[in-house]
Amino acid sequence: ARLEASGSSKLQKGADEKVPCSVLTGFLGSGKTTLLNYVLEKNHGKRIAIIENEFGEVGIDDALVRGGSMAQEENIVEMNNGCICCTVRGDLIAGLKKLIKNSKKAGKPLDGVIIETTGLADPAPVAQTFFADDFVQQHMRLDGILTLVDAKHIIQHLDDEKPEGVENEAVEQIAFADRILLNKCDLVDSEDELVEVEKRIRAINEKV
Repeated sequence: ARLEASGSSKLQKGADEKVPCSVLTGFLGSGKTTLLNYVLEKNHGKRIAIIENEFGEVGIDDALVRGGSMAQEENIVEMNNGCICCTVRGDLIAGLKKLIKNSKKAGKPLDGVIIETTGLADPAPVAQTFFADDFVQQHMRLDGILTLVDAKHIIQHLDDEKPEGVENEAVEQIAFADRILLNKCDLVDSEDELVEVEKRIRAINEKV
């Protein structure tokens, strides 16, 4: 909605001209990849860099993102609608720097960045990235954290008992969210169940 309302290629960068970056998080199966595919396929004319922030040798979503082969050199694919889709493994700061430098070199400024975390990730370290490096801080700003929630299964994830000292990822993702997108509501059995889901979410993060 913010992209549609901007009316320019600046995506509300503000006076500091920093590129706004949003962190997209959510537990496994919440619908993050479906949302990203929508952004990648929509003909919005904005240059949005989408970073699939996978840690490990194999990205679990590589075959799911329909933007193209993630096995290409530098793991960057440019879409027909102007989006850039890439995979960053291990060093998010290096990936962000590369996006900034490449966009400047090509003379094609970015309108925004969306960083998708893994379904089992704590979004806090990703958010801290924007305050950990001077170069990134000068050129980008954290715009917010969007958490997708699977309305059908979120309660069982929240109630999942973890070993002592192990955090519940679903709880962490909701707690750090600036915005929560309740997904798969059509699969919920009743309105009362949906009300209970919203109640549980607000018990963790009442500001969303």
